Order: sequence, then C-alpha cells, then structure tokens
Amino acid sequence: MLVDPFNRVIDYIRVSVTSRCNFRCLYCMPNTPFEWEPKENVLSYEEMFEFLRLAIDEGIKKIRLTGGEPLVRKDLDKFVKMLHDYKPELDLALTTNGYYLKKYAKKLRDAGLKRVNISLDSLKKDVAKKIAQRDCLDNVLEGIDEAIKVGFRVKLNTVVMRGINDNEILDLLEFAKNKGVQIRFIEFMENERAYPGIKRVDSKEVLEKIGSRYSFKELPKKNEASKNFVLDDGSVFGIIEPHNEEFCKSCNRIRLTAEGYLIPCLFFTESYNIKEAIREGNIQKAAEILRDVVKNKPEKNDWQEEKISDRAFWETGG
Repeated sequence: MLVDPFNRVIDYIRVSVTSRCNFRCLYCMPNTPFEWEPKENVLSYEEMFEFLRLAIDEGIKKIRLTGGEPLVRKDLDKFVKMLHDYKPELDLALTTNGYYLKKYAKKLRDAGLKRVNISLDSLKKDVAKKIAQRDCLDNVLEGIDEAIKVGFRVKLNTVVMRGINDNEILDLLEFAKNKGVQIRFIEFMENERAYPGIKRVDSKEVLEKIGSRYSFKELPKKNEASKNFVLDDGSVFGIIEPHNEEFCKSCNRIRLTAEGYLIPCLFFTESYNIKEAIREGNIQKAAEILRDVVKNKPEKNDWQEEKISDRAFWETGG
C-alpha cells in the first residue's frame, strides 16, 4: 500500500500516453505548435506497462489514461488490454476530447476499458470551435452517443469560462440529464499557457445558476475530485474546485507523463523520472522512485491568487 505523509492512500495514477493533441483549447495550449515528439523520448506501451504493473502490485487500483489527447496515439486499445489482462478488476478509465471516440469506443470497451470522461465545453458549434480552435462539436457529440451505446460509464467535463460558455451551464446540465450521464463543471485553473484574458467562474456562481432552475442537495463526499449534487429527479452533477483545499485533502492521485516523469501534484513543478530505470530493467530502482514520489507528495497544491502555474497541463492530463 502506498501512503503519503498525510495518511492519504495513493491508489490512483493518471497516465498521459501522449502530450500531443488535435485541439488547441483556449484554457490549455492555444498557442502550442503542432509537433511530433521524438519516439525515443516517449515510453513505449511495454515500458509503461512494466512500471504500471509495479504500481499495481504496490497498491494502485485505478488508472486513468489521458494526454494530450490519448486517442491520437496508435493502438491504445492494445495497451488497455495489457492492463486489463494483468488485473481485470482494475478500474480503467479514459479522459478524451471525444473527437475520435466514435471510431475507437467499441475497441476500447472490448479491450477492458470501463469508464470514459469526455470534454464538452459548449453545445454551440461556433463556441466549441472558438474554444478548441477546431470544428469539432459534431464529432464530439457522436463520440458521446457511441460511448453510451457500447456501455461505458460516461461523465462529461466542462471548463466554465466567463463570457465564453458560462451562459450554457443550464443547457449543458439539461443535455447531460437527457443523456442519463453525469456532468462536472470545472473551475478554470490559471496557467501560463492559457489564452490571455480567460476568466474563471467559481463554483458558487455555477451553483447559483443551477439553483435558479433546479432544487438540489449535496451528496456525501467520496474520495474523488468532484463535489457531487443530486437534483430532485435523481440526476447527479459535479463541481471540481482545484483551488479549494478540500480538493487536496482527499487527493489520492499521482501522475505519469509519456516521457516517464512521475508527478506528485499537478500544481507543483517537481517531478521524478522513471524512464532510465525502466529501460535498464531496474525494477527495484523504479519502485524506489515511486515510493519517493509518494513520500514527497505535498499536503496541498501551490495555487495562490497571485500565482499562475507554469505546468503544461497537456503533458500531465490535467
């Protein structure tokens, strides 16, 4: 079992299989050039699996595959199958922008993937295109429908930005209700790569807007990123507040990048690289690095009102 200095059991790892993405979202990487990472810099699926097998043996129970956009990396379903075959009860999930999901959903489901989180920042084609800097909404909506069809447990993620999509909160909630899936509204996390002038809408305002139409109550907090609420009809929605200390108190996550960096906290720049140890076949060294990451996991993130993160979120999966 992996336990950090604050008695949090670390049983969840987010794995960025690639830092590449086919979107250039305003809140993430709007001005980052499209480029290819040299193959030798990126862990192969086999190398990732060697480390994750170790992490599973040490107590990891949940793995979420992220990017960049994970579906731009070839043969992701084969990687999913490697993990599923090693431990079928593993909670295997994927976070995606949904653009290629219609094409790959069934393959991923058949390989053992259990859950999918899909970004949906707008229901308006022009706004979605403005945010992603790509004409994407039709593909994303088709991806959502296909994910539901093949039997995934689906959640939708919306980053709420003032003056851009904050007028769609109720429409997005209604959309999720009609699809029978949960939506989570995420507070924008300030970072140096985001488009200048993006403004956060805090959770209090989101809840006020929802409360103008629906009655709801907060559900007991579980060990997950979101605070969850239930409407009178039983529909559940969530709020993710990365700036709130409560977000950190229940944090059970570490992150692995495609280049082999293990990251104990999203908002800290500290990281540890396991690539050399894995490529040398030194599993003992990789295990030591894993334990060091957990041992050095901070109590809370380093976010402050006057401080902007320089973390490249597309490398860590957010």
